[in-house]
Amino acid sequence: MRMKRLMLATMVAVGLVGCTEEAPKTHAERPIAIAIHGGAGTITRENMSPEREVLFRQALTYATEAGYAVLEDGGSSVDAVQAAIQMMEESPLFNAGRGAVYTYEGRHELDASIMLGATGEAGAVAGVGNIRSPIAAARAVMEQSRHVMLSGSGAEEFARYVGLEQVSNTYFNTTERYEQLQQALERLRAREATGDQIAFEQSWEPAFNMGTVGAVALDSHGNLAAGTSTGGMTAKRWGRIGDAPVIGAGTWADNESCAVSATGHGEYFIRFHVAADICSRVKYQGKSIAEAGNEVIHNVLLPAGGTGGVIIVDNKGNISMPFNTEGMYRASKSNSTELSVGIYGPEQQ
Repeated sequence: MRMKRLMLATMVAVGLVGCTEEAPKTHAERPIAIAIHGGAGTITRENMSPEREVLFRQALTYATEAGYAVLEDGGSSVDAVQAAIQMMEESPLFNAGRGAVYTYEGRHELDASIMLGATGEAGAVAGVGNIRSPIAAARAVMEQSRHVMLSGSGAEEFARYVGLEQVSNTYFNTTERYEQLQQALERLRAREATGDQIAFEQSWEPAFNMGTVGAVALDSHGNLAAGTSTGGMTAKRWGRIGDAPVIGAGTWADNESCAVSATGHGEYFIRFHVAADICSRVKYQGKSIAEAGNEVIHNVLLPAGGTGGVIIVDNKGNISMPFNTEGMYRASKSNSTELSVGIYGPEQQ
């Protein structure tokens, strides 16, 4: 009997019996992933110079690598999201932060939001003009206030109170965005002169409705996060707010399903609650993020007239980036996939 017990103990020790469960994964073995976007719209090789394409690919690469470095070092998904978005806020190439579009009055009003998948905590700012990093302000609202969304002068006062960097509104000026404003104003004035609303809508440049940056990430602790930042719509008036700061429309994160950041014509993303709808399809219908994302972007949003796209990461580190426009600035990286950078639609890549 003693010999049998000794043999059994030896077999267990070497893993021959009694070992049906896998050993828990270390932080280094757990999935980590990040995806970013820099806006969607009429983006084709025909209207993109080779030199400008290089600049966009570099900027997308730098932002992705900045966020991925945080994850690779064992950092949190929210830190990775903020790091990636702040890189894009500092680039004049994107409609966020330094490259924000102009309002009808010729100034800048910026929006941003951020959300944690583990707790559902979220923060957002809307219509701010003197905060250097709107995504940092959104995170401060989440972590240092009892609110979810602050707007305008109140949000700016709060940002000063918590010590965030302030800048003049002219800090966000760029020549390219100013020229876009002039084009938009020409169309607006033509409409006002004729009163022909249909002609105005037909002549309006869809690119004026587009432009957002965002990031979604999964860290080695299994936590998801999402964030979005934007300068809004060219020539917007009357304090217009789009989907970027609206939790559930432009930003959503839930550890039980996925994290989403959106870009496109914000009014439609608000109406159809796009970001949360995608994750709900994953969570309650058992669909993959690719299935859920394509359904909402192509079968729900597009038939209603909504254009744009989303980036999605699920709780297993899978990544999907569907869009219904000609292009979307995007990039992704995980510990199971190499860095991928895209600009155009699949037929042009």
